[in-house]
Amino acid sequence: MHGRFNWNELMTNDLAKAKSFYGQALGWTFEPFPMEEGEYWIAKARDGTAVAGIMPIAPDDDQSQPGWLSYTSVDSVDQCLHAVRSGGGNILQEAMDIPNVGRIAIIEDPAGAVIGLMTPVTPQA
Repeated sequence: MHGRFNWNELMTNDLAKAKSFYGQALGWTFEPFPMEEGEYWIAKARDGTAVAGIMPIAPDDDQSQPGWLSYTSVDSVDQCLHAVRSGGGNILQEAMDIPNVGRIAIIEDPAGAVIGLMTPVTPQA
């Protein structure tokens, strides 16, 4: 559904500690998600529903900080990127396809707040 939050991701510099913390605090379990580049884990709630993704910050990445990023579902990432540019925002990560997930991009609004955009492979209910 266009304009609704539909996914959250945690970037962390200590993957094992993050999984342990969220497992204990929220009861999440974790399942690896195959990716060509890097490591990615799907966090699942007690009922088995996927609720978030967790990935490590690359050791040579001196710009990223640990933190959460929310994604908003959009009808077309590419069309939204045009609107972001014309509205004074910045594109931090150009649109890219993730197999079996959808098309994503990461943007920054004119005030500097960051959000992800996602056109899911299958529409979210």
